[in-house]
Amino acid sequence: MPSIEAEKKEHSYVTAITLAVLLLVVLLTCVPYLVSIALAEGPSQNTADASPIFGVTIPPGYKQWELIAPAEEAAPLDELRAVVGNQTAIDAYQAGKLPFPDGTILVKRAWKRKQSPEFASATIPGAATTVQVMVKDSKKYAATGGWGFGRFIDGKPVDEAQHRTCWGCHEARARSRDYVFTRLAP
Repeated sequence: MPSIEAEKKEHSYVTAITLAVLLLVVLLTCVPYLVSIALAEGPSQNTADASPIFGVTIPPGYKQWELIAPAEEAAPLDELRAVVGNQTAIDAYQAGKLPFPDGTILVKRAWKRKQSPEFASATIPGAATTVQVMVKDSKKYAATGGWGFGRFIDGKPVDEAQHRTCWGCHEARARSRDYVFTRLAP
């Protein structure tokens, strides 16, 4: 017949193994999740990639964001454009919410218009021209209606002089729409 001391040792050995296995399961479950969160946030962007004046960068993953509206720009720019938004933007548009909430990000992608080689009356995107970004942060960008602006060519911000024109244009022409030109496409 085993002694009480032997039973206690065996019981604490079983408890220790059970706790070790439980800890291992928790680690194996949580670590991949935490790593995926860290990777989803992506590496911090270099300040050389930020727009002058506003410090806006091209948001990672924006090419997968939902379309808000397409647009066509006549000569002399002669461009096709698509405005996409992060989930905060999409939710605000769908709810008809103005002003847009902080955290809203809008990205306008633009391409030169090109005639389709397969279908003469169709226009298709040609060479990419710019990526333009608006970021809503009512405290950081209080002087510009709560919006920060970025205009990028080949992934690099254009000069400060071009960025100085953003706010004036939006303020003069889109004040009643929280300084945003784009309407949600039906």
